[in-house]
Amino acid sequence: GYTMANTVEYYLSKGFDHKAAEYFAGGKKKIVGVVANRDFTLTISFDNGEKRLYDMRPLLKKGTVFEPFTDMENFSRVYVDDTHSIAWDIDPNVDSNKVWNNKVDLCADECYIDSVPMN
Repeated sequence: GYTMANTVEYYLSKGFDHKAAEYFAGGKKKIVGVVANRDFTLTISFDNGEKRLYDMRPLLKKGTVFEPFTDMENFSRVYVDDTHSIAWDIDPNVDSNKVWNNKVDLCADECYIDSVPMN
């Protein structure tokens, strides 16, 4: 039978805002690359060929998990982890696969929804 599962209306009915509904209706995107920019934004490459700009500045606050990355040297150590999330190791000399709380990461879906397309 007919299902609304992949329509924008379906996701809106589940309480998603319009940007999120459009994203999920269009299919989840996988992050394949990330570059840290000098202005604390990230250039993110997705598996559909899109490059998008994500502004980290609203998240880089004292007293949050992102505080170490208010320093550009730390911020620039961003990488894509094995789950295709954007991640940083708080201490680069510690293996985050062994010490999970050494890693701070961002959800790929949020990164897409909250970023803007680059020309």
